[in-house]
Amino acid sequence: MLVLVTGGTGFIGSHSTAAILDAGHRVRMLVRDAARARRVLTASGADAGRVELVVGDVTDPADVARAADGCAAALHAAGVYSFDSRDRARMRAVNLRGTEVVLGAARAAGLDPIVHVSTFGVLLPAARSPLTVDSPVGAPREAYLRSKAAAEHVARRHQGDGAPVVVTYPLASLGPDDPHLGDQTTRVRNVLRGLMPMWPTGGFPVGDVRDVARLHAAVLEPGRGPRRFPAPGRYVTTREFVDALRRVTGRALPTLRLPARALLPMGHLVSAAQRLSPVHLPAEHGAIYLCATARPIDGTPTEELLGPASRSLDETLTDTVRWLHRTGRLSRRQAGRAALPATAAPHRAAEPA
Repeated sequence: MLVLVTGGTGFIGSHSTAAILDAGHRVRMLVRDAARARRVLTASGADAGRVELVVGDVTDPADVARAADGCAAALHAAGVYSFDSRDRARMRAVNLRGTEVVLGAARAAGLDPIVHVSTFGVLLPAARSPLTVDSPVGAPREAYLRSKAAAEHVARRHQGDGAPVVVTYPLASLGPDDPHLGDQTTRVRNVLRGLMPMWPTGGFPVGDVRDVARLHAAVLEPGRGPRRFPAPGRYVTTREFVDALRRVTGRALPTLRLPARALLPMGHLVSAAQRLSPVHLPAEHGAIYLCATARPIDGTPTEELLGPASRSLDETLTDTVRWLHRTGRLSRRQAGRAALPATAAPHRAAEPA
């Protein structure tokens, strides 16, 4: 089938595009920059010959309708994922308005299924643990999560109408080949560069982007109606996450852990200062808030679809760190034993940070 993909040059979108192609489908990508899209496709190893590029914007109804014409299904992965307070207006425009436009146009064109990429964070804060795909949409007190929660309401309204909208809930996603060095990959890099000596208590669910992509390829079945799936992965405490980085790199990585809720006021101050700073500040209110409020999520629906196997955290972190070293974003000392062998020379990625 021909699948419309938005956000195909992003981390989850690019891996999902490759998985959809591997499953035998063809892809039509709605992109803002065709040259960038070609670079991302080349870097990912995807079969570019089976990808059609349509230049347009997810917030423009005419562009999306034109892209959807003739497609059988859609994956809406476009979004702005950032805890940077300077991105608030852009998050609202793309994450909410883009979802309204894409889901509406896909439904009008009769696409089935219409896969909407959400995030587990739309279910926060939650009174009960674990989270489930039927948990109510939360009212998160953080700009990125608020924009995604608003988009989640849009998706659930379509589901309530019986439209074949499938919602997936990625966790904190890591892995190799991150085209734009997103927040999660940057956080791993910052830890290994010594820029994050202080961590909040609490934790977060984490998964591998390649497992998210596998889920997106698997749910492209027409005639199944509205469905919801959490991405594969597991909940880890911040201590367990840093311990895993220590294991895969062999480095000491000294850190100080402080109560997450006590750090929230500091996060607010950093977010306020961020609006005036020309460079990104590594301490983020959103990341602290997530650690303070995150809960495990019940993966039963996804395990029933894909089976229980997902990549281990150590494998995911090893591949993430190795990719950062291979692309010259970490030194051999910073990557530790996760670095490539000395005979493998690092090279720059197609989309530098």
